[in-house]
Amino acid sequence: MSFMKKTLGTFASAAAIAATLLVGSIGAAEARTYKIGYNIYVGFMPYGWMAENGILDKWAKKYGIEIEVIQVNDYVGGINQFTARELDGMAVASMDGLTIPAASGVDTTIMLAGDFSNGNDGIVSKGVGDIASLKGETVHLFELTVSHYLLSRALEENGMSLRDVSTVNITDADIAPAYLGSSEIKHAVAWNPMLLSMENDVAGSKRIFDSAATPEEIVDVMLMHTDTLEETPELAKAFVGAWYETMAIMNGGDAAAESMIADLADMSGGTVEEYKAQLASTKMYYTPAEAMELMNSKRHQTTWDFVRKFSFDVGLFGEQATSPDFVGIAFPDGTILGDPNNVKLRINSSFTEMASKGEL
Repeated sequence: MSFMKKTLGTFASAAAIAATLLVGSIGAAEARTYKIGYNIYVGFMPYGWMAENGILDKWAKKYGIEIEVIQVNDYVGGINQFTARELDGMAVASMDGLTIPAASGVDTTIMLAGDFSNGNDGIVSKGVGDIASLKGETVHLFELTVSHYLLSRALEENGMSLRDVSTVNITDADIAPAYLGSSEIKHAVAWNPMLLSMENDVAGSKRIFDSAATPEEIVDVMLMHTDTLEETPELAKAFVGAWYETMAIMNGGDAAAESMIADLADMSGGTVEEYKAQLASTKMYYTPAEAMELMNSKRHQTTWDFVRKFSFDVGLFGEQATSPDFVGIAFPDGTILGDPNNVKLRINSSFTEMASKGEL
């Protein structure tokens, strides 16, 4: 995933609602503004665009609420803000919803699936031509992120495990310069746009595996607090409604779509060509029917089984976890993976289903 750290500012959806009069008191209650965070990434840029262009404001007004969309500079910092309830929602790679807020005991709901990495994440090498040849080698990557997960899955697909390689931790900000500048770093895992540079700008560098081989496993989603959605389902209804109106524009194949994509490229700090290159390796769920099919599917449950086992194996659940079952994950069909008495991550497709039926 491409988390470029540039400040775009804050886009506010200033939905105008009347103050609620309190019975037996003087004055009015101050309306709550729901705060939703996102970081710069090809699949997340439409969140800022729909706020900046009035679409979110329109839907927020329809449901009588106020929503503010905030671009956060630090991806993990934004998830921590969500965990601390300083944000009401945060756009993340789904694995991070499990390993940070849910594993910390915060009851978290995935209420929107936006896209999946279809080649945006990959493994490059200067010296070998396939994953099997990595046995006994050292791989540089941002540990405990989706890069680590992708390496684990690549090895598993080739009859190996993380025990068959050594890993060296390096941040997303440093990995491309290090790979490009050091002959000692021979194998690395990264996401776009760093991945494209590492593949194309180093003589002899070759992509030997990417997320297109594990479709719909690195899924980008919107998290919200479960109790907030129970108390104010209007928040999700407004947000999902705005999202799919935005997706219809983006996928229109006309001048409006091209104009929007140009805006998204500018907002992300790149060119239209660069943004389209990243979009080509990202499968957007442009329609609610596509997203709902994923969220309700058995294969999605299988993916989460991979994710939770990986997360436990590398210690992302913390010292208190004694097995992958530590955190319960609930699915739309009632299935629960893990501890049914400690369900802290929920996949809720009901708002997407409402969008698919035109009920928003």
